[in-house]
Amino acid sequence: MKERLDEQTMALRMAKELQDGWYVNLGFGIPALCANFIPGNKTVFFFAENGLLGFGRNADHDEADRLGWRYVDAAAHPVLPAPGMAVFDYAEAFDMIRGGHLDCTVLGGLQVSEKGDLANWRLPIYKGKGGTIGGAMDLAACCKRVFVVMTHTEKSGKPKIVQECSYPLTARRCVDLIVTDIAVIRVTGEGLTLEETAPGWSASEVQSLTEVRLKVSPGLKTMEL
Repeated sequence: MKERLDEQTMALRMAKELQDGWYVNLGFGIPALCANFIPGNKTVFFFAENGLLGFGRNADHDEADRLGWRYVDAAAHPVLPAPGMAVFDYAEAFDMIRGGHLDCTVLGGLQVSEKGDLANWRLPIYKGKGGTIGGAMDLAACCKRVFVVMTHTEKSGKPKIVQECSYPLTARRCVDLIVTDIAVIRVTGEGLTLEETAPGWSASEVQSLTEVRLKVSPGLKTMEL
């Protein structure tokens, strides 16, 4: 079996897409790890929907203990404060989201369609029980850019990049970029374009694990990590 990128490396690759001066929301799971991979010559203002703006990398347990667990993201994971960090309430946080003030949100995904539809909050097996959509729909609908980082397939091997999402939707036609454990794919008006492959992977191998027919970029390259 070919080696895939681990979660930390996926977050590292996604972090390269975040531009200096951007205001960026990080979702639960792999997206939250992106805060650990911003180089010192770049400033990214990370936002959490529970009321933080301008925080730093993830805190380890000892660091969180020293800070009294005062600073946590929307998933209750501890983060480190950064100079100028602001703390506010949920109402102000959602004013920022719905006002279109965030340059980008990085979210996890269960499925992304060829049109850029996103499903990321509940599996159909729960049949209405378990899981809430939370702020994901606001973020997906209102942020200037929506980037998704996820594994390319489910544990069963079923593709997560599909013709049509079969899972409950978060938002329609919202996704701009997908980073997976084997590829970087751009969502365009003409479909999905394969721009990068993970080291050791070919375009045909990525295609074999993707339900949608991918366009291969003329500049296709191996991910730089």
